[in-house]
Amino acid sequence: MRLASLPAAARVRGLAAFLAVSAGCTSAKPAASAAESAAARPVAVSVAAAARRDVPVFLDGLGSVAAWKTVTVRAQVDGRLDKVRFTEGQKVKRGEVLAEIDPRPFLAQLHQAEGALARDSALLKNNRLNLERYVTLRKQELVAPQQADDQQAAVDQYAGAVSMDQAQIENARLQLSYAQITSPIDGVTGVRLIDEGNLIRASDAGGLVVVTQLDPIAVLFTLPEDDLPRVLARQKKGPVPVEAYNREGDVHLGTGELVVVDNQINQSTATVRLKAAFPNPEQKLWPNQFVKARLLLDVRKDAIVIPAVAVQRGPKGTFVYTVGADKTAAVQPVQVAEISGALAIITQGLSEAASVVVEGQNQLRPGAQVNASRAGGGRGAGEHGADERGTAEHRSRGGRPGGPHAAAAPGSPESPESAHKEPSGGKEPASGASPAASPTAGRPDAERRPNGAAGAASAGQP
Repeated sequence: MRLASLPAAARVRGLAAFLAVSAGCTSAKPAASAAESAAARPVAVSVAAAARRDVPVFLDGLGSVAAWKTVTVRAQVDGRLDKVRFTEGQKVKRGEVLAEIDPRPFLAQLHQAEGALARDSALLKNNRLNLERYVTLRKQELVAPQQADDQQAAVDQYAGAVSMDQAQIENARLQLSYAQITSPIDGVTGVRLIDEGNLIRASDAGGLVVVTQLDPIAVLFTLPEDDLPRVLARQKKGPVPVEAYNREGDVHLGTGELVVVDNQINQSTATVRLKAAFPNPEQKLWPNQFVKARLLLDVRKDAIVIPAVAVQRGPKGTFVYTVGADKTAAVQPVQVAEISGALAIITQGLSEAASVVVEGQNQLRPGAQVNASRAGGGRGAGEHGADERGTAEHRSRGGRPGGPHAAAAPGSPESPESAHKEPSGGKEPASGASPAASPTAGRPDAERRPNGAAGAASAGQP
């Protein structure tokens, strides 16, 4: 059918459709070219150099501080509390008088026992003299043997009474000494629990005051039961250092030594409890304070280290992105021996001074051009994260390393997305191609459209 034979309205509609199809076909090629141009732009990344250094390997655990000794000071006799000789929070020495109870009842008991001793001693002396007389008379057969034997029994009886009186005196003196309440340990006093003038009893549950020994001080912390064999093996080699940090892990509170590993594992938590002793002259550690404990398990000598955030993980294992002299990104498989704090110890796959990407991995593809800048103001891996002392350790022997990019990076050989990448052939994508065929498919919008160029180019696609 010829166009001239159609009605005018149909001719207009046909012409409009023809022009629309022509515009779509001509705009497909510029859109694809703009997308390829955006993808070829250098990707801004941060890099750090692999370094060789001695790396301490720590086992991290949460715990709390406990006083080395805690004593509730109680009265051992009943009486009126006459004087309190300490102030709250005062440092006291062992044997120092803390309070005094009215001593008069105990002095009276002492005097009574001393009087009884004097009486019985006099009676014993008199009966011994009588015994000597009876013995003499018995030799002369002037008295019956029974009288001499009775006198001997009287002497023994009063000798026993004297011994009892001496024991009563010792007990009275002991009770009198209890009228002075003394500190049983060196430590610091807490809040006073009773005031002067009150009647104090030995049966009182609260006592007078609590004294705690703060130097040295103990830290109780837990570790997973899987770490127990390594800890015991390290303990056999010598003293095991333990460091304590505050709850956030950024303030060093002290360095101590492991003193005991508990003799049983907690089945409900699968952890074992450990105790370390810390010198505490500045009193940075305080009872019941929550801390992070770091047990120094080993020191790896001359190890290759990189920032832990550089380590990525895919189905085939761990890898890193490296940047060569031509400023292109490459995937390098590595073997991670341990991740301690902010550093990863590499046993295979990297050499000293190799540049690894620590930020921007999610935008990289193998062979992509990069615009690299040094992370942390030019610090290497040997210095990167040296001040991150409180970071919890991730012990990963074949396990998943930590870091914000622990998942497989897009475009890596291990990433599932690489299976959908378009084969390189220099061909332009067809206008009806699926999103998986596009070089920017599977990437976030912010990555597909740098500076808005790719977004503008794709706007004309059908």
